[in-house]
Amino acid sequence: MRFSVNIPNFGDFADPRNVATAAAAAEQAGWDGLFVWDHVLHRRHQGRPFGDPWMLLTAAALASSRIRLGTLLTPVPRYRPQQLARQVATLDQLSGGRVIFAAGLGGPVEDEYRSFGDAAEPRVLAERLDEGLDLVGRMWSGGRVNHHGRHYEVRDVAMLPATVQQPRPPVWVGGFWPRRAPMRRAARWDGAVPLFETARHGIVPEVEEVRELITYVRHQRGTGDGRPFEFVLGGATPPDAARAKDVIGPLHDAGATWWDERQVQSGPDLDRLTPVLRRIEAGPPVL
Repeated sequence: MRFSVNIPNFGDFADPRNVATAAAAAEQAGWDGLFVWDHVLHRRHQGRPFGDPWMLLTAAALASSRIRLGTLLTPVPRYRPQQLARQVATLDQLSGGRVIFAAGLGGPVEDEYRSFGDAAEPRVLAERLDEGLDLVGRMWSGGRVNHHGRHYEVRDVAMLPATVQQPRPPVWVGGFWPRRAPMRRAARWDGAVPLFETARHGIVPEVEEVRELITYVRHQRGTGDGRPFEFVLGGATPPDAARAKDVIGPLHDAGATWWDERQVQSGPDLDRLTPVLRRIEAGPPVL
């Protein structure tokens, strides 16, 4: 099992220098990844400064050499595919092939989409997510792309440089369980990052629900395409190592392959560097 740290892209973490500090500390303490949120607006946290996640991850890449880096998660329908493909490819080049790309519809939908006059109907966003993911995946190859779809068009374009990771960086897909559609989408890619209706952000999910989800996704994948597939769960673990093992061990046994630590995500220290850094420096849980 691998372990990552999860931080927002606002508050103290709107400053790329603070994200660089967190990334360096995570690498030093033995974590395997650092992921940042991708919000342009979250009214619940209005009044705080927000940073662009790709600029923040650039700072993290320059401050580290081993840990995997990415967003959890990027609302693909909010971007133009060519812009997103270019940003991710540049970060993958800079980091030496350490990017993991996590995608979804994002939210809150009213804040992220309708506040800027964009469409916010779930069906339209889902169509744009699927079409956009297909497009960025093809663009990352560096080959010529022609596409005429419901929402996007590309005419004889080759975007270079390609990503270091080929045929593309790993793509994880998020969504709420027990909704089946997001997990069917995840099964077509490289990983599932579920939130649970019964265990929202920062809350450890029930093992039985995790088993049900993993069984469902594996059934949807069938034999798969031979690429590794990740089940990424998250929450807050107790500071005591034995108790943390009691939390994560059953999830690992159920099939989870990554644990995303969200230690202070539900409290007032959500976006403050000092308490988050304290948790990072304590190191990942031990199984």
